[in-house]
Amino acid sequence: MSADAIYYPDVAATRFYVGALAKLSVLQYFVAEAAVIGAWAAAEPYSRRTGYISDLGAVACGDFDGRDVCSPAHLLMNASFVVQGFGMIIGALLLGSVLLCCAARPGAPTRGRAGSQPVSPAPGRAGRSVGVAAAAAARVLTGTAGAGTVIVGLVPEDTGSGWHLAGALMYFAAGSLALLVIGGLWVRRTSLGWLILACGVVSLAALIAGGVTDMKVPEPGTLERLMGYPITAGVAAAGLIIAQRVRHERSLRKAARAL
Repeated sequence: MSADAIYYPDVAATRFYVGALAKLSVLQYFVAEAAVIGAWAAAEPYSRRTGYISDLGAVACGDFDGRDVCSPAHLLMNASFVVQGFGMIIGALLLGSVLLCCAARPGAPTRGRAGSQPVSPAPGRAGRSVGVAAAAAARVLTGTAGAGTVIVGLVPEDTGSGWHLAGALMYFAAGSLALLVIGGLWVRRTSLGWLILACGVVSLAALIAGGVTDMKVPEPGTLERLMGYPITAGVAAAGLIIAQRVRHERSLRKAARAL
């Protein structure tokens, strides 16, 4: 068997569908955030433009770093952070590196499809290795970002622990880099690849701007959301692409069995 052959995974496998749905589950964050903002009880209404995201998960009511904070639904917000994080971690664990390389390429052969071979010539060992390595890096980065937001949910900002800030930085930095890698892999294979790449660029640019200014800007809430929202949207878009590919493969097999 040629050393230049590449093995393609069984894209229709249940584990990949579960992994894709796990990534899509991060969208629950937007629903939770809206509900928690609706329950805000501080003297001044919460504003996404000036309010920090972590204020929504603060356990106590009162002054925090000069801000009047009171979030009665903080348990919902922190639970949402944890669920979002585990969705990213599960997706990173279940979605293999080779799958990420071929998920956005509908014409790629897959193991188990009727009439296809389990092994196919690769376009080049160097290119194949770079692609798989990049996909593996994206998985590690996604898992790291997921772990970061789990920490954010488990250690609210007003606990006095530095782990909250560390978790937030893990999420923003690793999440934006993961999207840049995935977007780069998929940009020529699907239109959503451009969206994922753009999400990574916006998030990373906002993170750098926040670091340079120390978040001392007129609308810190807007800047923080430019770091975080694109990551949630980009991860969900990746999950959608993979879920569609899995469903497509399953439909092809179902049609083949009906013949």
